[in-house]
Amino acid sequence: MRGRVSLRGRVMLAYGLLALGFAVVLAVVSWNVVSSHLIDQRISSAEVETADNAAALHYGIFGPSRPCRPVRETPECSGPAPARDVDIAGLLSTLPSTDSAASMVFYDGTWYSATGRPADLPADLVAAVRADRPASRRMEVSGQQVLAVGVPLSPPGAAYFEWHPMTALDDTLRTVKLTLVVAAIMTALLGLAVGRLASTVALRPLAKLTDVASEVARGQLDARLQAEDDRDLGGLARSFNQTAANLQRRVAADARFAGDVSHELRTPLMTMLNSMQLIQNHRDELPAVVREPVDLLGDDLDRFRRLVVDLLEISRDDGGDQGSREIVRIADLVRAAADATAGRQVTTVEPEAEQLTLQADKRRLERVVANLVENAEDHAGGCKGVTVTAGGLGVVITVDDSGPGIPDEHLDRIFERFGRADPTGGGRGVGLGLAIVARHVQWHQGTIQAGKRPEGGARFTVELPAT
Repeated sequence: MRGRVSLRGRVMLAYGLLALGFAVVLAVVSWNVVSSHLIDQRISSAEVETADNAAALHYGIFGPSRPCRPVRETPECSGPAPARDVDIAGLLSTLPSTDSAASMVFYDGTWYSATGRPADLPADLVAAVRADRPASRRMEVSGQQVLAVGVPLSPPGAAYFEWHPMTALDDTLRTVKLTLVVAAIMTALLGLAVGRLASTVALRPLAKLTDVASEVARGQLDARLQAEDDRDLGGLARSFNQTAANLQRRVAADARFAGDVSHELRTPLMTMLNSMQLIQNHRDELPAVVREPVDLLGDDLDRFRRLVVDLLEISRDDGGDQGSREIVRIADLVRAAADATAGRQVTTVEPEAEQLTLQADKRRLERVVANLVENAEDHAGGCKGVTVTAGGLGVVITVDDSGPGIPDEHLDRIFERFGRADPTGGGRGVGLGLAIVARHVQWHQGTIQAGKRPEGGARFTVELPAT
C-alpha cells in the first residue's frame, strides 16, 4: 500500500486523516454536550408542565386548602376532602395543554383520560408513581416517540400522567447530527486541500530534482539542478551536480576512446574488407573445403564493419557533436534513404505530406530511416513498406516489417544500447542500430515507438515536428 501511494499522496492523506480525526472528536464532544442539554431541558420542561397540571387537577378535585384549627380544638389537621360530584373527566379537559399529547389520571380506583390510553403506560411506571415516586420514561406510542411523566396525587394511590411528544426534539437532534457530519466531511476535505498545497510547496524542489534527473537519464548530461543556494537542498544539489558533471566527463572520455579506437580500426578493417572482396571475387577458384570458412569470415568482417560504423556514430554524439540543421523536404529524404537501403521501392508518401519540410540534420535523419529499413530487412523478414503521412507532431514515418513482431516484454529495451528483441543474441546486428535511431530522433525533438502491425509483424512509428 505504501509503495503504491506517492509521497505527495501520503502527505495529503496524513493531513486529511488528521483533519478528519480532529473534526470527529470535536463533533462527538459537541454532540454529547448539545444533545444532553436539549434532552435535559425537554425532560425538565415536561416535568414542570406535568406537575403544574397535576396541581391544577388537585385544586379542581379538592378545592382550596383549609387552614388547620387550633390544636386545642383538633389535635391534627384534617386531610383534604374531595368536592362533591366532581367531574374528573371534565377537569382533565379543562387543563392547559402546552405540548402534551395525552393526559390521564388514576383516581379512586378508576382511570380517567382526556386523550391517550392508560394501557399504553408501562406497568412499572404506573406502580412507581402510585407508590408516591414521580417518574418519567421515554417510550413509543403508535409509532411516535413520547416522554411519559407521572406525578402522584392525593389520596395515596392516585396518580396523574402526561406524555409529551419528542418529535420536535428528535428533528432538532437529527439536524444537529447532520450538520456535525457535514462539518466533519468538509473539514476532512479542507485538510486534504491543505495537505495538497503543503506537499506541492514542500516537494517542489524534489520535483525539480526529478525533472533534472530525468533529463540526465535521457542523455542530456549538461542538465544541472539550480538549487545550490537553498539552505535545505544545497548539499543535495551540489552532490547531484557534481555527480552529473563527473558522469558527463566520463561519458565524453569513453566516447573519445571509442571514437579513437574505431578510427584506428577503420584502416586495417578496410584493408581486410578489400582483401575479402578480392577473395570473394575469385570464390569459384577456391578449393571447396575453404569456401565455407571464407563465407563465414566475410560475414564476420561485415558485422565488424557495422560495429565500427555504429561506434563511430555513437561516439560522435556522446562527444558533443552539435550537428547542423537545414531545411529538408521529408518525403524526398525518406524516399531516397529507404529505397536505397532496401534496394527496391518501398516508400509511400501521402499527398498531404509531399511538401512538408523539417529543420533537420540530414545525415542523422537519413541514418534513422536507413537503420529502421535495414533492421527490417536483416532481422524481421524484410521491409513491408515505409509510409510518410502528415499528423502527430507534424509528420509521421512508419516502417513495417514481415517478422514475428516484438514481444511486449522487450518493447521497452530494444532502443537501449546492445538491447535486442531476441535475447539469445542471434542475427547479424550488434544491438546499436535502434539505439542510434532513438538518439537521432530525440535530437530532432521527435518520438519513436515500436508496436505491432495489424497485419502481423512489427511497426516502428517516428513522429517529427514539421515546419
